Amino acid sequence: MSFIDNILCAPINGGFSMDDYWVWCGSAIPGEDGKYHLFSARWPKKYPFFLGYIHYSEIVRAESATPEGPYEFREVVLGDIGEEHWDGRMTHNPTIRKCGDDYVLFYIGGTFKGEKPAASQLRKGKVPETDICYNSIRIGAAISKSVLGPWKRPDKPILEPRAGKWDSRVVTNPAPCILENGKIYLYYRSNTPEGLRIGLAAADNINSPFIRVHDDPVIQFENGGYVEDPFVWHNGRCFEMIAKDWTGLITGEKNAGMHARSGDGISWTLADPVKAYSRTVKWDNGATTVQGHFERPQLILENGIPTYLLAATMDGHAEYFDDATRSWNMVIPLKK
Repeated sequence: MSFIDNILCAPINGGFSMDDYWVWCGSAIPGEDGKYHLFSARWPKKYPFFLGYIHYSEIVRAESATPEGPYEFREVVLGDIGEEHWDGRMTHNPTIRKCGDDYVLFYIGGTFKGEKPAASQLRKGKVPETDICYNSIRIGAAISKSVLGPWKRPDKPILEPRAGKWDSRVVTNPAPCILENGKIYLYYRSNTPEGLRIGLAAADNINSPFIRVHDDPVIQFENGGYVEDPFVWHNGRCFEMIAKDWTGLITGEKNAGMHARSGDGISWTLADPVKAYSRTVKWDNGATTVQGHFERPQLILENGIPTYLLAATMDGHAEYFDDATRSWNMVIPLKK
């Protein structure tokens, strides 16, 4: 069946939320303790959603006895450690994977000098530090033998922009695909004047350098459409990707999910049907809602098979982030 046909009803009391925080970017994994652990980004709700994450986002861990949740907050995993570190002031986009005997937490980080802006300043718009921090964003990987930590935070990023290339401004949205031989394909997003593009780097293992597999983007469209937030896995026969359709020109629905496949991880073909998921969500209490945003798709995989779809979601309108009153991590079971 197509991916979208495997989506079941969302548990109305599942997922992860915090009353006083914007919650985003949820990624979950079963731990060695038999529980499920969800790594998420959060920042205080007194700051505006979009500008707030650039200055205040931190990565936290929550846990649950079941994949659906509800997940309960346990600890801050990657917080503010000072402006002298490449990821010292902001961490975001967590994606948790098991690489051999290690748990690896892929994420983005950024930094800037000086005091963090007040909520009143950010409500008026960007401050100079906003662009400084955004343009400093790089991809890192923290490593631990236990899902409970302690986490070895990297001294430098594992992937950086390349001067003079299409990905010269920023690298973000890390999407690692761990192959059976331990090799890591790391998909990522960068911004170009023509729109968002998806690139690919690879490493023999988490301790090896990540090298671009292809000099140009591996995902770009001629019709003006573009995607972000990729999630990639290998189903034993080919690579599969789901990603957010930013414009709606690919799936026919703005912010819905695109589904694509590839034999080599470089050349991609749109699936049929191309829509992986919709912002229209059916709940297990019989209700149906149209979410303002449904982003950062992630999967829980069991023996390489997707069993749960996770997404960062919020109320409000699809065109904006500033009319939302609540955001949270959603977990939706898939047909086995």
